[in-house]
Amino acid sequence: MAFQDHYSLLAARYARARPGYPDALFDYLASVAPGHGLAWDCGTGNGQAARGLARRFACVHATDASAEQLRHAEPHPRVSYHREPAERVSLRDESVDLVTSAVAAHWFDLDRFYPEVRRVLKPGGAVALWTYHLPRVSPAVDRLVAYYYSTLLAGHWPDRISYVDQRYATLPFPFDELEPPALTMTTSWTAAQLAAFLASWSAVPRYQKAHGRHPVDEIWDDLVTAWEGDDATRTITWDLHLRVGLRR
Repeated sequence: MAFQDHYSLLAARYARARPGYPDALFDYLASVAPGHGLAWDCGTGNGQAARGLARRFACVHATDASAEQLRHAEPHPRVSYHREPAERVSLRDESVDLVTSAVAAHWFDLDRFYPEVRRVLKPGGAVALWTYHLPRVSPAVDRLVAYYYSTLLAGHWPDRISYVDQRYATLPFPFDELEPPALTMTTSWTAAQLAAFLASWSAVPRYQKAHGRHPVDEIWDDLVTAWEGDDATRTITWDLHLRVGLRR
């Protein structure tokens, strides 16, 4: 399967508009890894997960097939960024303690990615793939976001978004699976910040090309009304959905 780049046109917006992962996620991942020497974060995008891993691991090899995404990656002294596909990485056999992919594994050619994961992981090494779905704000905002996602953008999503819709439950995962703890991601945003997040989704360029307008413009007035003021700050919460396993 050829690399399908859904985010280069959105790379700058993506880097600004995505929420940060909680420390508890990286604490858990460090606890299941056999060591804390080297982690590989594949599909790293702007390096959001890689920088979190760097607080627990000596080195993070962060890869993405998109040069534009990597151009917006924030430097970190323990993170090295490489333009490499997830299915072929420049790491030695059995050299990695932990492989991660944050909201990206559903885009990979899994038949080629998983053998590469097994090749680079140490015996007993861990692999963790995670995603999140729609945010929770308030009943009125949540209904509007669900309409935006499921109705307004319907027909413009790439096929593999179905794995995200199913919270990765149906994602093939050929490892000795662990039961991760329940984890959430929380931030405080204004309506404009939530709108920027909605604008960073992969269906947006397809919608714009088909309709000649931005989908967020279609809901902005209703969003401000549901938000009860565009300057107000609201707490936004996402559930994290993890698949975690070990290489034997």
